[in-house]
Amino acid sequence: MEIRTILVEPKLEENIGAVARVLKNFGFSELYLVKPPDIGEKAKAVASHAYDVLRACENVDSVEEATTNSTIVAGTTSKYGISANKHLRMPFFSPRQLKDKVKGIGKSGILSILFGSEDRGLKREELMLCDMIVCIPTSPGYPVMNLSHAVAVVLYELSGVDIGTAAETAKLARVEDKERLFMHLKTFLDKIDYKEHKKDKTLLMLRRILGRAELTGREAQTLRGILRKAEWKIGTNKGRRIS
Repeated sequence: MEIRTILVEPKLEENIGAVARVLKNFGFSELYLVKPPDIGEKAKAVASHAYDVLRACENVDSVEEATTNSTIVAGTTSKYGISANKHLRMPFFSPRQLKDKVKGIGKSGILSILFGSEDRGLKREELMLCDMIVCIPTSPGYPVMNLSHAVAVVLYELSGVDIGTAAETAKLARVEDKERLFMHLKTFLDKIDYKEHKKDKTLLMLRRILGRAELTGREAQTLRGILRKAEWKIGTNKGRRIS
């Protein structure tokens, strides 16, 4: 299994250097930066002997680009359940629970972990792209951790994860496959005239369910086949009373 660490709009170059160092501390190397600041001497100095990780990092323009080909996308937050819409951050997993959850991902799978910017964390629209939400248990008196410290805690837990073998593990659906299924569910709700004021919460709940379900590619396709059959049946019976 590959672990892809993604920093979303980090503000300080020295924090990027510190995160690169953390990755190398725990044996990881895949670092993506979404709209980062210029990386200069400060980042290089803090990265120290992890300059190779810093030099090889990928700079991209969006979370969608950063999570391409991912199997599971996990977003991090320090504000679990504290939201006008509590479904946005619930249910959440600790880093240790995340480790247990992804053990079956297989050698070819990619777990992408999103970390938000230092001043505001992940935005609503970024959290809504995540299959799972991860929160590090901290003191309620000061729950917000330094960016590199948060990355360290999560990667420490994941550094000993049992990746399994290809023979033992079915190939899980890629994030693109799950996204197509999710969009199909969205259009399906429109077709059955699902109540508009309930749609956003329902879609968010469905995304979280699909994220936790560890769907294989074949299972995702099967669910889409069921939706297509239901759509066909709805079209056939349009105008009739269905008992």
